[in-house]
Amino acid sequence: MRSASSRRWVALGVTLIGVVLFVLSMNRTWWGIVMFAPQYPQGLTAISSLREMTGDVGELDELNHYIGMMKLGDAAALERGVAPYLVWGFGALALCAGLTSRWWLNLLLRIPLIGFPFGFLADLKFWLWYAGNHLDPKAALSQAVKAFTPVMLGEGKIAQFRTYGWVEPGFWLAVAGASLVLAGFVLTMRSRTREV
Repeated sequence: MRSASSRRWVALGVTLIGVVLFVLSMNRTWWGIVMFAPQYPQGLTAISSLREMTGDVGELDELNHYIGMMKLGDAAALERGVAPYLVWGFGALALCAGLTSRWWLNLLLRIPLIGFPFGFLADLKFWLWYAGNHLDPKAALSQAVKAFTPVMLGEGKIAQFRTYGWVEPGFWLAVAGASLVLAGFVLTMRSRTREV
């Protein structure tokens, strides 16, 4: 039988591994979309990390200009600016959770990291909706395209473009990290109930 102290160290170790995975996700891509049309059979791609959008961004911005859609780089500018600080801060909070003896504070300190990947998806969904539903009425082709929301995950269609969206490795690293941080909480609680 493991002692309560060794069980607490195991819980802290699991949490630490989760935080490391979460921090590593910051330098990976989180989401991508590819758009196919007759004139773009190879597709145009936009790939998002927590800090930037890469891929065929210039060409997509040029096409979006004609329908009055905002530039890709203008979407979620605030979020991209604060993301590194949030990742490090939420990671530090999760590690501090292992040092508290109050179960509710332990959980409360872990929640921001656990919820971060899902917050990313919710924020992404908002910006996809906003960009497609706030088109400039003065744009050259504004009358040709009605308001739309690009499909975030899976297949979609925008005018003559077929789209496909997916999550990238950074998102899955963050989910794995969040799962381990949650597992660390469960292990901490189990070690405490065995002490009683």
